[in-house]
Amino acid sequence: MALGIDMLKGKGLENATPFRFGKLGDQMLLTNEVGEWAVLSNEEFRQFVKGELPEGSEKYEELKVKLFYRSDEATQQLSQKYARKNAFLFSGPYLHIMILTLRCNEVCVYCHASRRDMKETSYDMTPELARVTVDTIFETPSDSITIEFQGGEPLVNWETMKFVLDYAVEKNRVAGKQLEFSLVTNMAAMTDEKLAVLMEHNVQICTSIDGPKEIHDGNRHLSGGSSYDQAVYWIQKVDAAYQARGLDPDLYHVEALLTVTRQTLANPRAVVDEYVRLGRKAIFLRPLNPFGFAVKTFEKIGYSADEFLDFYREAMDYMIELNKQGVEILERTAAILLTKILTPFDPNYLDLRSPCGAGIGQVAYNYDGTVFTCDEGRMVYQMGDDAFQIGTLPGSSYKELLESAPVKALTVASTLEANPHCMECVYKPYCGVCPVYNYAQQGGLFGQMPTNTRCKIYKAVLDYLFGHLASGNEDLLDIFRKWTIVRDRSVFFMHD
Repeated sequence: MALGIDMLKGKGLENATPFRFGKLGDQMLLTNEVGEWAVLSNEEFRQFVKGELPEGSEKYEELKVKLFYRSDEATQQLSQKYARKNAFLFSGPYLHIMILTLRCNEVCVYCHASRRDMKETSYDMTPELARVTVDTIFETPSDSITIEFQGGEPLVNWETMKFVLDYAVEKNRVAGKQLEFSLVTNMAAMTDEKLAVLMEHNVQICTSIDGPKEIHDGNRHLSGGSSYDQAVYWIQKVDAAYQARGLDPDLYHVEALLTVTRQTLANPRAVVDEYVRLGRKAIFLRPLNPFGFAVKTFEKIGYSADEFLDFYREAMDYMIELNKQGVEILERTAAILLTKILTPFDPNYLDLRSPCGAGIGQVAYNYDGTVFTCDEGRMVYQMGDDAFQIGTLPGSSYKELLESAPVKALTVASTLEANPHCMECVYKPYCGVCPVYNYAQQGGLFGQMPTNTRCKIYKAVLDYLFGHLASGNEDLLDIFRKWTIVRDRSVFFMHD
């Protein structure tokens, strides 16, 4: 049934709390500011906006419970839920990305970091600069701090990494924050000695697995060897080290990331099977981003949004099928969105919140002391554009970094109410924009959403998820609910 403007007039709206709506197949999807949602037939939607939905009917009671009808109690509940969902706005940056070096021992076809040759040690962060950086990090008002080591390949600047681990733990004895370390590594520079130190400091380790060996080695070239063999060898050793400490292998293991290239598109099931074979419980199906080397190689390794979405849906269908057979494997993007949809909490994933995390949720510290709103902003800098630089260490105070013009601009540009397309979108409660992506792809911080590839992908993923949720299939709902469970991994916060 077509939606005429006359349908949106009537006494029903006087009794309704603010909501958004959109077509979901042949039904209507309603959402509100706190992420509650309901699926209505076209006739039920007409009755709702006209105030003719019978009181006491099943759909009326559902909408009442989900706070789509005005009342003093609904106002109070909406206020409480909104505060809980947006608690991240008041904590300050918790993710601090330290780029220890631009040197790397692998050459990736989609490299975002503008890697340097292994001999070019001038692209390493010094321990002296690392000390200043850690001091700055600890000025955050956030009760939680995650220091994430990136590169290049951060393990090739091992002495600085060891210094940061020890110095941050020492500072935290006074600060008393929830301190976590994470390492993004290709594993090719790992040694038993390094692994022992990482285990001693409870560092969470993340690597890349782009699928079966042929695909992974095609994407990530390691001189004189196989990047896949190195990654798998050390994944198994790290997992064994966790188990030797008596830790639950379902919770403590190497996390793996996947970047989808054109070679990946034809192999969605093979990619999922590889993760299952390696004992991974989660897979992050990430499309290419328009940063770094990937811009130059896009014609060879890139694809359209529609091609990626065909791949994504087939991989998701297969993962659902595996879960029904008792094989646990989840997709990270879906799990983040489902947490927003099915629970009262926001997982604070910095790329999918309003405003985004740039400068107010994360900060990126480059090897040379330049500081950026986020890692994507640092990638743009490595491409020759300093639009997202917010200061330099030593020299810039914490206050100057966070009150810089780029932080303010990105906060405004990523507030969904500032974009007319996003403001009216039925998926606004679950989504977020990336101004740096918009800048790189479309030339401005405020994205043109009707032609924005990132927007198209997230909308389609949400269409997919809500299409399944609307089916009411209890087996499927049980699977999706399991994907939202957050289990205690507090060992990563223990450093004494």
